[in-house]
Amino acid sequence: MAAGNTYVPIATNTLSSTATSVTFSSIPGTYTDLVVVCNPIESGTNNQVWAQVNSDTATNYSTTVIYGTGTAANSNRYSSANWVYAFLTADTGNKNAIIQFMNYANTTTYKTVLVRSNSTTSYVQASVSLWRSTSAITSILLSAQGTFPIGSTFSLYGIAAA
Repeated sequence: MAAGNTYVPIATNTLSSTATSVTFSSIPGTYTDLVVVCNPIESGTNNQVWAQVNSDTATNYSTTVIYGTGTAANSNRYSSANWVYAFLTADTGNKNAIIQFMNYANTTTYKTVLVRSNSTTSYVQASVSLWRSTSAITSILLSAQGTFPIGSTFSLYGIAAA
């Protein structure tokens, strides 16, 4: 096991006003993976959240999502999308999402994105996405279908190499 911190804090954004998006930019290429921890406060509306990297709005993304509600399970597939489907904030329960960008600084492979999210009242969800680019990730944009309320928190961590 590596000595010291494994999760190295890079940036945190706690919203002091509502926002339709949150951006992490100038991300250093010195870690193995990136992890974004999202704790959006929800106002009770159906609010999908998407991620884009490096301002890439082309159809270079695909996502497979599985989710369960406690009484039912389902899945969705998004192919040739212009975003990574990150998570859904569909109710007033507390929720969080952990988004991991694997091998983000490697310039010879496409990037895999893993997401795990939940709410206390309605669902659990997991997804795997692919960004079909060999560019290193230097910025991440999280966009809401609606808005992120005041007090929502988004933190970016780098995973230190062992």
